[in-house]
Amino acid sequence: MKLPKLPPKAAYLTLSNPTRRNALSLPVLRSLRDQLHSYTRSPVDGYCRLLPGFVPAHLGLLGEPQNEWLVDADKWRAERAGLPHVLVLRSEPASSSSSSSSDVFSSGHDLREMEQHQSPRETEQTFELCAEVMSLIRHFPGPVVSVVTGLATAAGAQLALSADLPIACAERASFQLPGMSVLGLPCTSPVTAVSRRLGLGMGYRMFALGEPVRASDLPQSSNVEVVQGGPDAVEQRVAEVVEKLAVKMPAQPQALGKWAFWTQAGFGGGAGLEGVKEYAGDGDGYVEAARWAAGVMALHARSEDAREGVRAFLEKREPKWRT
Repeated sequence: MKLPKLPPKAAYLTLSNPTRRNALSLPVLRSLRDQLHSYTRSPVDGYCRLLPGFVPAHLGLLGEPQNEWLVDADKWRAERAGLPHVLVLRSEPASSSSSSSSDVFSSGHDLREMEQHQSPRETEQTFELCAEVMSLIRHFPGPVVSVVTGLATAAGAQLALSADLPIACAERASFQLPGMSVLGLPCTSPVTAVSRRLGLGMGYRMFALGEPVRASDLPQSSNVEVVQGGPDAVEQRVAEVVEKLAVKMPAQPQALGKWAFWTQAGFGGGAGLEGVKEYAGDGDGYVEAARWAAGVMALHARSEDAREGVRAFLEKREPKWRT
C-alpha cells in the first residue's frame, strides 16, 4: 500500500489485511506487535524501552538507571538512536461489503479464523495479543496518531481509539461495537478504549445497542479530531500534525509529557493514587493531580531541552533541540 511520505523521525504503524476487511487476525496482530517492538528496541542492549506504567508513584522511579533515558538527553539519544519519535497508525483501504463507497479501517477480530481455524488456546492468545498491542501503543515513548477514514468496529475501534491523537474523516469514518447486539459476545475489551475516548455515556450506548456512530455525529467532547472536507482534508491535517510533532518539537519532552498526561488523567476518586498524599480538593482528583504534576514539571525543568527552550524564548530565537 502506498502512503504519503512522512517527515524524518516519524514512521508508519500499518495494518494490512484488505481481503478480510482489515480484520485483526493472529498474523496481523503479530505484525503490529513486531512493528511496535522494532520501534522501541534500544540499539544499546536490544531491550524495548517503553513508558512506565501510568501510576503516580512511578514519578519517584524516574531517576533510577532503567528510566534515566526519559530524563537525560544523552541517554535518550543513545537508547532511541535511529528510532521514530512519532507513529502514524493506518490501515490499507478495504471496501466494505455493505457500502462500496466506504472503506474499513478495521472490522475487528477475524471471526471466521476464530471459529473455524483456532483452538480455544489460540483464541485466548488472540485476545491476549490484542491487549498487548493496545498496551504497546499506549506506552510507546511518543505520540501515536491514528488516521480513520472508514468503519472502525469492535477491536478495530479499540485500536483506532487507543492512539493518543485519533484523526477521523467526518464524511467516511464511523465507530461501532456490535458484539452485544449481533454476536451475543459483548465488546468488553474494545469498550475500554471507546468509553475513555468518547465518554462513558456514548461508550455504554454503543456497547449496549451496537449501533454505528458516524464521526460527524460525535460530541465535541469525544477527544477525536473530526476533519471536515473529505479524505484530502484529512491527509492535509495529518501532515500538519505529524510535521509539528516530529520536526518542530523535541522528542524527550514529548515522551515524558505523554507519560505525565495519561497518569494525571487517571486521578480522581482515589484510583491509582498509591504513594500520593491526599489533599482536600474538589472530589474529582484535580487538586491531587495538579500537585503531583507540579513535581513532574520541576523534574522536567532541569532537562536540557527545557533549558534550551526557555533560553531561546528569552533570546527571541528558534530553539536548537537536543532530542
